[in-house]
Amino acid sequence: MADLQDELHPTTEVGALDDLPDPFEPGEPYTPVSDPDTAPLERARAILAAHPVADGYSGLPWALRHLPWFDLELGESAVDTDVPRLREGHVGALFWSLHLPEGLAGDRAVGATLEQLDLVKTVVHGHPEGLRLAGTAGETVDARHCGRVAVLLGPAGASALGDSLGILRALHALGLRVLTLSGASWASEAGLTRFGEEVVREMNRLGVLADVSGASEETARRAFAVSKAPVLCTRSAARALRPHPSNLPDGLLAALGAAKGLCMVPLTAEQTGPSVRDVADHLDHVREVAGPECVALSGTYDAGTAHPQDLGDASCYPYLIAELLHRGWSESDIALLTWGNVQRVLRGADFTARAAQQRREPSTAKIAELDG
Repeated sequence: MADLQDELHPTTEVGALDDLPDPFEPGEPYTPVSDPDTAPLERARAILAAHPVADGYSGLPWALRHLPWFDLELGESAVDTDVPRLREGHVGALFWSLHLPEGLAGDRAVGATLEQLDLVKTVVHGHPEGLRLAGTAGETVDARHCGRVAVLLGPAGASALGDSLGILRALHALGLRVLTLSGASWASEAGLTRFGEEVVREMNRLGVLADVSGASEETARRAFAVSKAPVLCTRSAARALRPHPSNLPDGLLAALGAAKGLCMVPLTAEQTGPSVRDVADHLDHVREVAGPECVALSGTYDAGTAHPQDLGDASCYPYLIAELLHRGWSESDIALLTWGNVQRVLRGADFTARAAQQRREPSTAKIAELDG
């Protein structure tokens, strides 16, 4: 494991590239970074400067497809996300969704996902002063220490696989790190089939995280049981507070917490409500039911949804953190919410993949053999 430890923790030379403090890790002593007597918004910005947001979902790739020209480093008014606003919001890492519009399936879904992967890489390479591709926990920390926003690829939809584990491996080789387990015959309302379970095992071996937002409860519970790596819900709030189909009932939130997964609460009016206070209510509830190490944030910007007041774009995270401080959240719990919990999940995927690769070869299973 020594070589993996070296990969996951930046060297002194990398850390010396700027004066940012090291990210807070669960279980380590925590040193406050702000004065409790400072106004909440100023305290929020100070905490975020030390522990930036790892945003669980951005719809930017599909939004950019429809723009004839854009410059994310100077600023782009046609979208909710650009480098200046990411920096103003203290966003340190961002998962770029590869989800597709409904109706795309089969070869068309595979092809459209590949096109989005290509677009994201082109966009990131075209904005080198602000963005950097990352695939592991260590790479996200390295990007942050270099003053860049780490871009992680995914989630993609299950239809992107074309029911082929070979395509899953090819997508991983191109950078995919999160896959949503819904919209396929092997991940349906009835739950995961035998082939679906094999998909999850191969994802574990590769280091691709499973996302069960929007999946059936049966699929989610089976994913918790089968996956050796933490499971994500990239866009799920509390159904007890708002009965949206993608929000999680308390029983599933508790099961997610027991499995050490991560519920990433979306900043959308549809799922959480029209105000910052509504979003904070969901964060309070998820933290209470699943635990403080199992809650994170999902901006869900540029995904075609309306956002709560004062949370209209990627620059607005300090307003949410100020509300949490007003409610008595500790700085250490906020550090977990914004950065530490996502780092834990990424490290879990890294360790699980390294161990699984020592135990098993790439799977050659076919859907017709397991589910036929």
